Amino acid sequence: MLPTPAIAALREQFPLITELMALRPLSWFNPGIAPAAEALADVGLTAADVADASARLARFAPYLAKAFPETQASGGVIESPVVPLPAMQAALAARTEAPIPGQLWLKQDSHLPISGSIKARGGIYEVLKHAETLALDAGLLKEGDDYGVLASDAVRAFFGQYAIAVGSTGNLGLSIGIMSARLGFRATVHMSADARQWKKDKLRSHGVTVVEYATDYSVAVEAGRRQAQGDPTCHFVDDENSHDLFLGYAVAGERLKRQLEAAGVAVDAQHPLFVYLPCGVGGGPGGVAFGLKLAFGDDVHCVFVEPTHSPCMLLGVHTGLHERISVQDIGIDNVTAADGLAVGRPSGFVGRAMQRLIDGYATVSDEELYRLLALLEQTQQPRLEPSAVAGFAGIDAVLAAPQYRQHLGNATHLVWGTGGSMVPQEEMAAYVARGRALLAAGAD
Repeated sequence: MLPTPAIAALREQFPLITELMALRPLSWFNPGIAPAAEALADVGLTAADVADASARLARFAPYLAKAFPETQASGGVIESPVVPLPAMQAALAARTEAPIPGQLWLKQDSHLPISGSIKARGGIYEVLKHAETLALDAGLLKEGDDYGVLASDAVRAFFGQYAIAVGSTGNLGLSIGIMSARLGFRATVHMSADARQWKKDKLRSHGVTVVEYATDYSVAVEAGRRQAQGDPTCHFVDDENSHDLFLGYAVAGERLKRQLEAAGVAVDAQHPLFVYLPCGVGGGPGGVAFGLKLAFGDDVHCVFVEPTHSPCMLLGVHTGLHERISVQDIGIDNVTAADGLAVGRPSGFVGRAMQRLIDGYATVSDEELYRLLALLEQTQQPRLEPSAVAGFAGIDAVLAAPQYRQHLGNATHLVWGTGGSMVPQEEMAAYVARGRALLAAGAD
């Protein structure tokens, strides 16, 4: 925690910090937002980089279809459906006694194959890219080959000479660990205290080494980084700074555009798209938002939603301090039921790259996450983990913002559901029961 005088000075300069410290749900819309044509240059990556990532995933599709039978129906493509939520939209409106104009949809990354969360995008992509580089350099692959050859025992033995490490609160560790182990890599996941036991057990069942810490995410990341620095055969997946992770997430933008077109959903200046993304360290939502801005330009508005106990990206962008400040520095504990979002210090890369492209930020209490989880299950059936429903909390913030009101009647609201399909039934039942109890008891 910062010394009291330093906190007092920050609070004077940035009054919003006082509200954050009070742990009250709030929203902040960024006055520094800029046209996409101008601000996309901040990222340092381009549409060509995303196209390259998309092509790489296409090359790996034959391998994925062989290695993971659950992807055979999609031809080895890891993608999730987008579904309308009319009943949830009505239920949310009834709770607040205010209509939600436009249409509400859910992007079900909660049901992505292999690791059941948004991390199946960036995490799996980075492992595949590293594997491709090693295989090409060793002559095991050449241009034009069927990547299904990577499923052989000989190639697995080759990858067994190499290691992959990552620090994670849970879901990124699942995607990195499962993918790495299936290819044959020696995989180690350094997991913070927030990680659920079932995620650790699942990783171990795939032959992944799990190292547990009694501290938070940042410590687990540093431990993974140190492991890689001491081992020239080890590749460290850096959730805070990786361009490869970011690009793996960004591929989702063009894919969503095709899905919405197929569903007859118009996105233009008169029919804006509002996308609500749960945010932890920022890599997943940042990469997706980059892809969305490439696909839709100024017709898409992205809102990041964080727990009241872990508002690291909002804090970093609002103050301009990015990774140089943590929620713990202002006395916030970073303890939340939203384990995937339990991050105290944001990605400086994402904060700086996307600070003129993200419209707004909102925070949500743990209690509200449980209520939203139960309401979704009650109205539309999908079962998401607490962190994955955070996006729903951003809708009221947008509805209350005068700069968006003109076209809200024609808007599409899309909540990015980031995980939950792999949560054990017992644990999910406990989440739902708690949410129902909180719904019955009323608001915070």
